Amino acid sequence: MTEFLEEAEALQTNMEGMKHLSDSLSTFNESFASWLYVMNMNALTTDWMQAPLPESFELAKKRAEENAVAAAEALKRAREEEEKARQARHFADQTAFTEMTEPDTTYMANLTTATGTTAATATSGKSGTAPKKKPGAKPKLTAKEKKERSMEIERIVSCLPLEFRGSDPGLRRNMETVIEGLMDAPGSTVKLPDLIKPPDLNQARVNKCLIALVNRKVVKKDSSSGTVLYAWMGIP
Repeated sequence: MTEFLEEAEALQTNMEGMKHLSDSLSTFNESFASWLYVMNMNALTTDWMQAPLPESFELAKKRAEENAVAAAEALKRAREEEEKARQARHFADQTAFTEMTEPDTTYMANLTTATGTTAATATSGKSGTAPKKKPGAKPKLTAKEKKERSMEIERIVSCLPLEFRGSDPGLRRNMETVIEGLMDAPGSTVKLPDLIKPPDLNQARVNKCLIALVNRKVVKKDSSSGTVLYAWMGIP
């Protein structure tokens, strides 16, 4: 009797599910039939055009003009931005060559003349004296001092913009040469021409490196005496 009762309850549940399904189908059939009837009436009462209207051509022409104007404005803005970037690069290049003042130019000319005179005297062989040691000769360093200097230069370069940190290997070598020149200079103070070593390390490269070091506050620029001097300050 217990099993019979359970089976009877299951049969009742299934019959209720069938009734619910029948009700759902009836509701769907009525809704679907109403939709088909509405579509049929709409097809009989509404005249759908099979070709674009004149207004459609005017709207398409208007949209094409608007797109052309927008494209022209975007192209104009792009050209203006490109021109600004070109002018900025040109200004940076011009600044690199205008950094040297008139006293520096005179000093460089005198230095070139003195160098040429010294070379001519040495070639002529008239003077029996030995050549004098250059005042700015690079001092010899021990292995420990070289290692310490290399570590200090690495710390300084790591604080500079990306182009000095390895993006441009040539510029990184120039920066290391400029830093060593500042460290080895008497009183750690030099003029811009003292660091020029053509052809690789020209005036523009030296000036670019010095500007980066001054901005990082590793080097101090002083022009109070009428001559631009660069003093080595070290890592702040």
